[in-house]
Amino acid sequence: MKKTMTTFATALLCATAVQAQAQSNVTIYGIVDAGMVNERGGPGGATVTKLNSGVASSSRLGFRGREDLGGGLAAVFAIENGFNTDTGTVGQGGVLFGRQAYVGLSGGFGTLTLGRQYTPYYKTLRDVGDPFAAVSLAGRAGNIMTLNTRADNVVQYVSPVISGLRTDLAYGAGEVAGDSSKNRTLSASLAYANGPLALGGAHHRVENAAGTDRTRNTLLAASYTFSTVKAYVSHARNRGLGTADSHDTLAGVLVPFGRHKVMLSHVRHDDKARANQDARQWGVGYLYALSKRTDLYAAYAMIGNDNGAAFTVGSATERGSGDRAANLGVRHSF
Repeated sequence: MKKTMTTFATALLCATAVQAQAQSNVTIYGIVDAGMVNERGGPGGATVTKLNSGVASSSRLGFRGREDLGGGLAAVFAIENGFNTDTGTVGQGGVLFGRQAYVGLSGGFGTLTLGRQYTPYYKTLRDVGDPFAAVSLAGRAGNIMTLNTRADNVVQYVSPVISGLRTDLAYGAGEVAGDSSKNRTLSASLAYANGPLALGGAHHRVENAAGTDRTRNTLLAASYTFSTVKAYVSHARNRGLGTADSHDTLAGVLVPFGRHKVMLSHVRHDDKARANQDARQWGVGYLYALSKRTDLYAAYAMIGNDNGAAFTVGSATERGSGDRAANLGVRHSF
């Protein structure tokens, strides 16, 4: 009898495990990236060579899950930690899940998520407007252009794709007692994709803590895939606090051939304020795929600053210290 009960319990546990696996799915994923960086033209003409983590892509460990709730509805979540390969420390200023942390529902209506998330503005530049989107090597748009990468306390809606169109809407609560507009984030985008053509437009607005001023960024981006070359162009209008006002324009190409990818980009920052602190960046990057998950990378970029502008060449995790930089490293995804 005891043996029969043990056999029955084991069978029941196995059936429960199979049922749970069929209803839900959790994926563990990540990137480990490290490279050598040489920066020149820093304060006083300083030169520095260092080993950095997350040169091409920020090193990360993530958990992504989905549970089928029936009727086409699913629960979704993601928690993603950033870390530094060179030191083993936590990235994003020590925040445990500083890259992403959200939970929500997905179905025929689209996806609704709550938490710390990528903004619609950032996803537009990443997915449509920058040849360095897959890597953030020297030459990436974010060295000069505003990225608005993530926002806290966000409720975000992503629509289903209809005739190639998709819209993303995000509201980030400022959480200031007595005035919900203070520290508030509003971000929205509209994207269109049809064959080789991709178009995107986005707007991002953040109220200051006092509720007296705001930053506003408006982006238009496009890419087109020819037979062997993918071309990119983006333009952003930036209105900051006070009289800050600027335009950023990017043009670039991605050339894949076999295991190789070559990226070229030029970014121009046109400062409309009285100081007229313009800047121009040129960048070239190279990837060699050792496998589907591992690649080697190299890049070089330089920035020309005018009238006291102090833009620096950075990477996926650092702003950098000089107006010239070279990267060389390895990246593994799992």
